[in-house]
Order: sequence, then C-alpha cells, then structure tokens
Amino acid sequence: MSRFRVSIDRTLCKQCMRCVTQCTFGAIEAWRPPEVPGEPRWHIQSIPRPKDSLCAGCLRCEFDCPFGAITVGLRPPSIRPNGHWSESSVSDIYQQAEHGKKLLSGSGSDSRLPAIWDRLLLDACQVTNPPIDPLREPMETVTFLGGRRDTPPVRLGFPVMFAAMSYGAVSLNVQKALVAAAARHGTLMNCGEGGLAHELREQSSSIVVQCASGRFGVDLDYLNAGAAVEIKVGQGAKPGIGGHLPGEKVTESIARTRMIPEGSDAISPAPHHDVYSIEDIRQLIYAVKEATGYSRPVGVKVAAVHNISSIASGLARAGADFISIDGFRGGTGAAPRTLRDNFGLPLELAIAAVDDRLRHDGLREDVTIIASGGIRSAADVLKAIALGADIAAVSTAALVALGCHLCQMCYTGKCAWGITTQRPDLVERLEPSEATERLSNLLGAWKMEMEEMLGALGINAIESLRSNRDRLRAVEISECALKVLGVAHAGA
Repeated sequence: MSRFRVSIDRTLCKQCMRCVTQCTFGAIEAWRPPEVPGEPRWHIQSIPRPKDSLCAGCLRCEFDCPFGAITVGLRPPSIRPNGHWSESSVSDIYQQAEHGKKLLSGSGSDSRLPAIWDRLLLDACQVTNPPIDPLREPMETVTFLGGRRDTPPVRLGFPVMFAAMSYGAVSLNVQKALVAAAARHGTLMNCGEGGLAHELREQSSSIVVQCASGRFGVDLDYLNAGAAVEIKVGQGAKPGIGGHLPGEKVTESIARTRMIPEGSDAISPAPHHDVYSIEDIRQLIYAVKEATGYSRPVGVKVAAVHNISSIASGLARAGADFISIDGFRGGTGAAPRTLRDNFGLPLELAIAAVDDRLRHDGLREDVTIIASGGIRSAADVLKAIALGADIAAVSTAALVALGCHLCQMCYTGKCAWGITTQRPDLVERLEPSEATERLSNLLGAWKMEMEEMLGALGINAIESLRSNRDRLRAVEISECALKVLGVAHAGA
C-alpha cells in the first residue's frame, strides 16, 4: 500500500526518461505502449509510467524533472477513517502479515508527539535590561569540549557540531563535506562507529573518533587521530540495541576502514562486551586516556532513557570529559520501527534532568554536556543551552541541508540523493565541494541567528545562557513536565 501518488503531466513531459534514471526505487518505468494495428511501429516510443506502489516519496523525480512535468503527493486515505486505527497502523499490519518481518526505518521518529522545543519561548529584553546589537557589539560564541579535568579542551567556534554518522551509513562524499564545513567554522564532526577513512585523516583535528561496541577500525592510530574520542554506549533512535550494516553495503573501502572482510555484515553488539557497570566504563575511559596520553577529551554517548540523570552522574564520576545525551528523536541509518517510536525520552526533559542531577552532585563543572536528537534550528540550540547543555550536535538537519527529503528509506541503500548509499552511480550525485558550501552556509546562518537571539536576550556570551532557565517560558506544557524542565509557565 503506497502512501504516495506520482502524477506525470503528459502535456509537459518530453519523454526524456530522466525520471526513470533518477528513481532508485523503480517507481517510474520506461513503458512501451502496445502496437496499434495499422500504425507504423516506429511511432511507438517508450514513455515514463509511474508505479505508485514502489514510490518512497523522496521527491527526486519531481526535483530533477527539467520540464516540471512530475508531481508527487500523498494519496487519499485508502481505509475508512478511524480515530484509533490510523492508516499507517493498518498498513503496518498488512506488511507484516505479508512478509512476516520486523519493520525498519531510517532517520528519526516521525511520531506526532509534540516537540517541547515548540512550546518553549525565549525571553526578550526591553527597557530595564536593554538588548545588545550584534552588528555593533562583539558576541562571544566560543565554547569548549572537555578540558575540565585531566585532558586539554577542544575549542569550538560556536556551540554546534555534527553528530555521529558513520562511513557506511552515509557515503564518503558526505563525510568529506561534513569535515570540511566543520573545519571552516572551527567546530567538529563525529565520524561515527565506522572507523576513519584514509581520505579524512588530514583533517582529523576537526573530527571526533568514535569507539562503539563493534570496535570497527579502532586501533592506537585511530584513537590518536581525532580531536576527541567518544565511547558510544547507546543511541537515541534505538536504545538498548546495537547496529547492523548489511554486507552488500560493505564495499572494499568500507571494509578496509572498518577492518573487516569485504561483503560481510558489520554488526555492533547491543552492549560492549567488556562493559557491564560504571566501574567497567571507568576502566574503558581511562584505558583510552592512557592510550592517547591524556592528550584529548574522552567522552561517552548514551541514549536518553528513564534513569538518564543517574547514568550521567555515574559517567561523570567515572571520568568522562563529556557526555552526549541522544534523545528519542535521534536519527539513524536503520532502526526497528517499534523501538524507534516507543523507546527513550524527549531530549528536552533529559537535558534538564541531567543538568539538575550533576549540579546537585557537584559534578556539573567537571563535564561538557552535548545535546543531540532532533535539533532543527538555531532556536532549538539556544533552548537546549538554556536547559543545561553546552553544545548541540546535529545530524538530520545536516542531511536535509544536503538534499535529504526525509523519505526514511536510508536502510535500503538506494538513496536517490546520494547521501545514505554506497552505490557508485548514486554516490556521484552528491558533489563534495557543493555539499560543503551548503553545510557551511547552514552553520554560518545558524551562528548569525544565535548571535541575534543572544542580543535580544541582552546577553553577549553564550556561556551566560547555559542553564539560565529563567530566560525560558512554557506554553501548554503539563505541570509535571514543567517541574522536570525547571521552567515557569508563560505569564508567571
């Protein structure tokens, strides 16, 4: 049952067949009409014909049609409207009854749970506390990753970095663009759990290298290559489970980078097999610090789950220089849909709870808090900092900047935009220098917006906003959630 309908305006279509070559899901085929008796055969040409059942809704055909002849829209509901049984629920049951498999999805959760960011409003200065004009006054947006204990800090030009996206989940061209844009703005990209490709080593000072349960590509050179090391324990999109890169996506280059055989499945176990307690994670943190000569921050990434504040306190006591909190809206290359939509915590509540607990335990100044999982704008970044984060990490927003249309079919490896694919013909669709410009533009625009918003708040340094929840007010949020957030309701 397709959610989309592809329409081709025959008065505009020139039958160039570009849509057929651009569609990676086979949703538009070159169809040759049957011969008409008495009509010469040479008159019969192939025409593009849509197959709605295969359409993923990636909109590549509509975007790339030179004649504007194609439109992709949502189909009218195909089941009787029902307040409890949505069309997607019925469609899921039909699919599982047909093939008996679990349902997968890429990107983050698209559930209709309200985004708390949208119900938080920032304060603005007026008379008694005047605003600051960022065009005339210097605004300080520099922040630091780690450096509050036994390792030196990493300086970031402003509190935004690119979240972990592994080589395998995304193409090498995407990683090249991410690291180039990060370097241009003095911030960082996280290479994810897929190891560090040889082509990126020259810019490794702008890269956080990740050590996940699969330990792909991890050796002494790898740990010492990046600006910081992140030990991945959990992920917001699929807390409690590991990862799986299908063998067909493990090309020769990815196999070399991950140090596994070409064509073999790359499976990350759910737990690290040497980590079953806070004491174990402490041993791993200090093993990495020893291996890197205490020359760079070592942190831990965890998913936002119900006891996240206690976990964060334990990680801080275990010696982590930074803690990445990944909310349930976090993106991924592939996740079981039932986990993606039913596990984890909203990032907003998790950040506030962690910040409170670390302050209560006298540990807040020992660690850097990175917020990730559905950050969409500069306003989301500032609200996360006001709730208690130091840095925001973005991934889906970066992919959208590269052309992603959130069709959530990343796990198929057929990404028509050349982002989450390893097929050479599709990878070439994303040109690294153009992608770098787009990412750089995004970061530059967010930085300007953040400076403008800080000015409106009457603040000239990002540090002054951290955990400053008095500059937030809430609208239509329950009393229970307000208590966790530590934010007053609008009008109070």
